[in-house]
Amino acid sequence: VEHDDLRFHVKAECLQPIGAFKIRGGWHRLTDLSAEERAAGVVGVSSGNHAQGVAWAARELGIAATIVMPEDAPQVKLDRTRALGAEVVTYDRMTEDREAIAQGIAGERGATYVHAYADPWVIEGQGSAGIEITRQLGRQPSKLVACCGGGGLSAGLALACPDSAIALVEPEGWDDVCRSLETGEIQSIDDPPPTACDALQTFATRPINFDILRERASEWARATEAEIRTAQRFAFAHLRLVLEPGGAAALAAVLAGKIAVDGDAVVLLTGGNTDAASFAAVLGSTD
Repeated sequence: VEHDDLRFHVKAECLQPIGAFKIRGGWHRLTDLSAEERAAGVVGVSSGNHAQGVAWAARELGIAATIVMPEDAPQVKLDRTRALGAEVVTYDRMTEDREAIAQGIAGERGATYVHAYADPWVIEGQGSAGIEITRQLGRQPSKLVACCGGGGLSAGLALACPDSAIALVEPEGWDDVCRSLETGEIQSIDDPPPTACDALQTFATRPINFDILRERASEWARATEAEIRTAQRFAFAHLRLVLEPGGAAALAAVLAGKIAVDGDAVVLLTGGNTDAASFAAVLGSTD
């Protein structure tokens, strides 16, 4: 990508079969289940992208999948998860504990709980993007800039590319990982603002992610809603790519000058699952 004085590479994970990088962790986790575990099924929690990653992998492997999803998740994500054959159980994002619901279902059925970002196999699977990037460039990039919710992708990239600087970007107000890195201990979001980045609405990271990122993350930033919309419009106009808000956060921070990049840096475009009406509204806006 070349824009004004910026030059950098992008990794278009929005072009994955499910429209997001989450297929990597879902596939890696499910392919490592034993025959007995596969027979008992899996349970996941997601606003939509991890849901589709687990559902896609489960369909391909003949495994029953149940996904606990927020009732306010984008309809396109709910519909696509069901279309992949998964059972969807909805919950209220702000008042119910999604992990308690998922773990309860897993316990009742003897199923494997596939955490969206704090599962070692999922982290390793997400890191495969870094392995691919290294092969495509012929070297490890100078810097990897990733959208961040719970930290599964950025932790995986940190492990896959030990010689690359790791930069992560969260939506403004949903900055638990940023604040955790700044304070040296895990912080949680208590009164978050509304955000279009449904894929990045994580209340708190986990020790497995935090332990990696506090050693490896070199910088981090918060992207505003307006900056994210600008990035969506930029990707559509200049890269011919459709990005959902959460998938555009890393690009937003780079375009806004909050994360510096050079010609060897790679910005991950992590998802493109947005509905036509919402995307049209972004394209038609000017802020």
